[in-house]
Amino acid sequence: MEGNVLFAFTLTLLAGLATGFGSIIAFFARSNQYRFLAFGLGLSAGVMIYISFVEILPEAEESLVLAWGESIGPWVALIAFFAGIALTAVIDRLVPHAENPHEVRPQEDLDVLRKEGDVEELQDPKEDGEKSRLMRTGLFTAVAIAVHNFPEGIATFVAAMVDPALGVSIAIAIAIHNIPEGVSVSVPIYFATGNRKKAFLYSFLSGMAEPAGALIAYFLLLPFLTDALMGLLFAGIAGIMVYISFDELLPMAREYGEGHTVITGLVIGMAIMGMSLLLL
Repeated sequence: MEGNVLFAFTLTLLAGLATGFGSIIAFFARSNQYRFLAFGLGLSAGVMIYISFVEILPEAEESLVLAWGESIGPWVALIAFFAGIALTAVIDRLVPHAENPHEVRPQEDLDVLRKEGDVEELQDPKEDGEKSRLMRTGLFTAVAIAVHNFPEGIATFVAAMVDPALGVSIAIAIAIHNIPEGVSVSVPIYFATGNRKKAFLYSFLSGMAEPAGALIAYFLLLPFLTDALMGLLFAGIAGIMVYISFDELLPMAREYGEGHTVITGLVIGMAIMGMSLLLL
């Protein structure tokens, strides 16, 4: 059993570290590569949307069917899914309009930020405001990713404890989709601060929610982790990820790049996640 615990925790840690690995991509970004920013945000949205509808929500429904039967389980999954969306929307509404990263910004702010030159050299108040908005977007994304990485860490740990082979498959799938998520955190923060180390740090910390989830699962939740609880958790997380993708990642990506760039990132993100699930 002790060997299984160490193995399960190691898998979860490696999956979380993939987010930090994705953030290293930001080290190669130049301050004027806004197409890269749009592509990265679209890529992450594609991963999150695909895995929410194809993997997480069906798993949630399956768990809830086991807990409450075929007549009630799917309805509970549906309610939990939209509850996750509603929770995120309420939090979004509570953020002041001036500080809300989801509000449409003036076109002139975009034009200012798109100037050639080093990010750290931008001094105009409008540029500072846009950099602040990008920073908030990166932080919001980091928190959102940490929120859904936490239960993923629980799921990976518990699966590896029960079936090591299943745990490996889940960990690899999560690691693959954590890479573009790391990009989605680090790129906006890098564009906002011009600081590669800070971009890496925030992305890395969001990934560390995975092993944190494993620790909580081991010390507190493992004795009480039922099909019903896991189903509710996964359905709610799927709703949160879908809301973030449509309300924040995709609009932000569209504002910083051409439509084809965003769609290309979206489709590639879906393809990466889809192939990883089929191969595993």
